[in-house]
Amino acid sequence: MTRRGWLLFLAMGVIWGVPYAMIAVAVDDFDPVFVAFGRTLIGGLLLLPVALYTDALRPVLQRWRPLLLYTLVEISGPWLFIGYAETTLNSSTVGLLIAAVPLIAVLIVTRLGHETIDARRILGLIVGFAGVAALVGLDVDLSAPAAIGAIALTTIGYAVGPIVINRQLADLPPMGVVTASLLLAAVLYLPFAVLRRPTYFAADAALSVLGLAIVCTAAAFLLFFALIGEVGPARATVITYINPAVAIVLGVTLLDEPLTAGMAIGFPLVVLGSFLGTRRPGITEPRDELAPAAPT
Repeated sequence: MTRRGWLLFLAMGVIWGVPYAMIAVAVDDFDPVFVAFGRTLIGGLLLLPVALYTDALRPVLQRWRPLLLYTLVEISGPWLFIGYAETTLNSSTVGLLIAAVPLIAVLIVTRLGHETIDARRILGLIVGFAGVAALVGLDVDLSAPAAIGAIALTTIGYAVGPIVINRQLADLPPMGVVTASLLLAAVLYLPFAVLRRPTYFAADAALSVLGLAIVCTAAAFLLFFALIGEVGPARATVITYINPAVAIVLGVTLLDEPLTAGMAIGFPLVVLGSFLGTRRPGITEPRDELAPAAPT
């Protein structure tokens, strides 16, 4: 990987590790659906001029059915579910639980027959899910099953999203896919966001929503496309393994969240399991269907 590639890789690892802390701050004052609406609307509007200038939207809109499916499983559902979960769970725990996305992706593509599951992958799944179990069993209040269920649905959505891209949208301009999906998600959120709109815009929460939209959505996707062009789509999505570490650091240092035994045990197990479960022997880059693309 070139120096530029490493810089883009590290930047993306940080940028997509930051949202968990920002979401935690935003949902203290705003309803989760309003946070998701503000992020998608502002992010989509920021990317819209680029998409229009490059004529990237027209071919995407002609394939609206898979675009709608991708939007639901990769953006609309997950960003709402994460916000809801963070009203109960701390941001570090949410970030670590979502690190299980590659493990879910392995199960899905194996079930679909795209890949076979061998002893190494079985070991990866066992190790990774042991890490998730450590997080849930040691850190998560099991009296809040709805929050745990929301994160479970998020991980499934993030695992399905790349499969939809590979099967239905891979030949379309990425800028068009992302811009259209963000704006479509904003439209889906709109009626609920109006009903849940805040009566008072707290400065911290408002700045967090702006940060999510500008840094973690619009700028992040532009950098991510540059990273894909530099190192390829499979290597680019390995940033998923870095994001949880960033989420832990920010949660502990900025939000005064505890560094718990579950995190200390679960984090290395989840990352090791994801690496073993998605890495193909003798091949540098995993197949795109296993790419754990999870823009948070």
